[in-house]
Amino acid sequence: MPRTLDSQITLEKTPSYFVTREAPRRIASMSSNTRLIVVVRNPVTRAISDYTQTLSKKPDIPTFEELAFQNRSQGLVDTSWNAIRIGMYILHLENWLQYFRLSQIHFVSGERLITDPAGELGRVQDFLGLKRIITDKHFYFNRTKGFPCLKKPESSSQPRCLGKSKGRTHVQIDREVIEQLRDFYRPFNIKFYEMVGQDFRWD
Repeated sequence: MPRTLDSQITLEKTPSYFVTREAPRRIASMSSNTRLIVVVRNPVTRAISDYTQTLSKKPDIPTFEELAFQNRSQGLVDTSWNAIRIGMYILHLENWLQYFRLSQIHFVSGERLITDPAGELGRVQDFLGLKRIITDKHFYFNRTKGFPCLKKPESSSQPRCLGKSKGRTHVQIDREVIEQLRDFYRPFNIKFYEMVGQDFRWD
C-alpha cells in the first residue's frame, strides 16, 4: 500500500479478499484500523452470475445443476463448489470478526447499487467520514448493459461504464433449482442479516 497522509484515504479493491481465509489476519497485521467495504448480492443470483462468467471462458464445463448439487433429488448442495461457497456470507464474516470490529465493516447491497447508486455511495461516503459529493447527478442508467454509468456533470468526457464482461445475460436455470438454492441459503442469509443488522431481502 502507498504511504498515506492523515488527510488522505487510500482505497484498494479485489473480489477475493472477503472469502480468502488468510486475508483478515494479513490486513490486520498491516493496519488494524483499516475500514472494509464489502459488496454483497443475492447469493443465488451471484452463483448463477459466477457460473455464466466461467462458462464464457470454458464452454465445456458441466451444467450449473451438476456443479451446484451433490445429489439434486435429495437437495444436497455442493458447498465445495466456489460459486456456492462464496455466497455463504456469514461464514466469511465470522472469520473477519476475529480480527476486525463489525463497526469497521460496511456492507453495500449489490442490488441497490444498481437501482440507487447515489444512495448506496452516499452511505459509503458516510462510513468513510467523507462529505457526500457523489449524488444522483453523477449517474445515468445504461439500458443496454442494465447498469448505471458514472459521469462527471461538469465534464464533457465520456461516462465510465462497466467493462465488457459485466452485464451479460445469465444462463437460464430451472425454477426448481433456484428454489432449492434459496432454501439452502435462507438460514445463512438470516444469520447474516442478524449479524450485520441489515435485511437485504434476498428471499
